[in-house]
Amino acid sequence: MSFSLADAIFWIAAACCAVAQVAILHSAIVSPARAASTGTPTTAARRAGEIAWAVIPGIALALVMVWTWHVMHPMHTASSATTLIRAAAR
Repeated sequence: MSFSLADAIFWIAAACCAVAQVAILHSAIVSPARAASTGTPTTAARRAGEIAWAVIPGIALALVMVWTWHVMHPMHTASSATTLIRAAAR
């Protein structure tokens, strides 16, 4: 399998998405803790909601990226499925 420009762009985009998701999670976890230390009332339910709204889009993005990889490499996916079918038939 040769490394193409599309693969390079995909991995650059994946790295950018990972960095952005880490920053989003960091702000969702650290900001409420800082607000609590200044005396602003924050409830555990609100904090859990903020973290959930940060995690759920990240999971959805990961699923879209997996789907994109499979669309970019259809022969790789088809050959591995064929190999699994042949192994199961034995």
